[in-house]
Amino acid sequence: MREISQEELRQLDSDTYKLIDIRDEAKRNYGIIPGAMAVSIDEDPETVKSMLDKIPRDKKLIFYCDFGRNTRELDDGGVLSDRECYSLAGGYTGYVCSQISEFSDDSKRQEKAERSIIKKYHRQLFSPFAKACKMYRLINEGDRIAVCISGGKDSMLMAKLFQEIQKHKECNFELTFLVMDPGYNKENRKLIESNAKALGIPITIFESSIFDAVDNIEKSPCYICARMRRGYLYRKAKELGCNKIALGHHYDDVIETILMGMLHAGQFQTMMPKLHSTNFEGMELIRPLYFVRESDICAWRDYNDLHFLQCACHFTDTCTTCHEDGTTSSKRLETKKLIAQLKKDNPYVEANIFKSAENVNLRTLIAYKEDGVKHHFLDNY
Repeated sequence: MREISQEELRQLDSDTYKLIDIRDEAKRNYGIIPGAMAVSIDEDPETVKSMLDKIPRDKKLIFYCDFGRNTRELDDGGVLSDRECYSLAGGYTGYVCSQISEFSDDSKRQEKAERSIIKKYHRQLFSPFAKACKMYRLINEGDRIAVCISGGKDSMLMAKLFQEIQKHKECNFELTFLVMDPGYNKENRKLIESNAKALGIPITIFESSIFDAVDNIEKSPCYICARMRRGYLYRKAKELGCNKIALGHHYDDVIETILMGMLHAGQFQTMMPKLHSTNFEGMELIRPLYFVRESDICAWRDYNDLHFLQCACHFTDTCTTCHEDGTTSSKRLETKKLIAQLKKDNPYVEANIFKSAENVNLRTLIAYKEDGVKHHFLDNY
């Protein structure tokens, strides 16, 4: 399959070709090239053929994945033998990078993004951010906070919200925008740097060899990777004089974690809005997006025509961030779908899941753990 460059694609008449996105659903949730058609290459050849047959035969078929690697090796089983097909060089990430480079006036992009936080999305983004900071006392006088940026939409927005709340001067605190490169490919590294520059976020980048370290680990590599990344962030933040690290987990992450714990791990727990570090004395972890909905983050991203990193994992190029519990992106996607299905019958299901972690009655539990010690209801029956 011959490659076609991003530049060649821009020169083509849109009526002469059809873009085919062969990534899985979890990846497409982070963005898709406008006008593209989603076709899973994991489907049987006949299903793929029937989908592609709906496209006029005089149109070129231009396939893309994340970086243009999978499409170069696409085995179509004869389905594409009679079609004019191409592989988009650089894939979706190449498209995103080309979009950023075309927007040469960073000052206008930054101004629009900041104004939309203050005006259009104040109620959806800034208000719940400020509410979490106040309710859970996430920001205190004299804090030095390392805002940890993975390159995705959540952490980038969190950085902008921190910049905005700092302008209010309700208390004095300092910010360091910290990016760890655990072994990103050059496209991902470039995308993070470009977005940070365009949004006016002065990032501090440091490198680690985490991806190489976990490369040969077969059992729970995501869990180990996540713990290592957390440790590196704590260590670098402390080295820079910070007493807190801020992560970009949002409301949806919280309720999905509660449900996944019950369904896949047989336990009831949630992401806490803040935690003391057990290994780095004097350090705390805070989650100021605790009340912010993912759909509102996506709306802000799309309104400002922003394109963020949607994949970073060394193994599969699918994960935005490794989860502490080792859950995969597919399990999280399954949980999202389950919640969406439940919401059709009960519009309050999300709020109820969230509130369940606030309304725990210990007298109705068979057992619970506190500081590693298990307490059983029969102990005091």
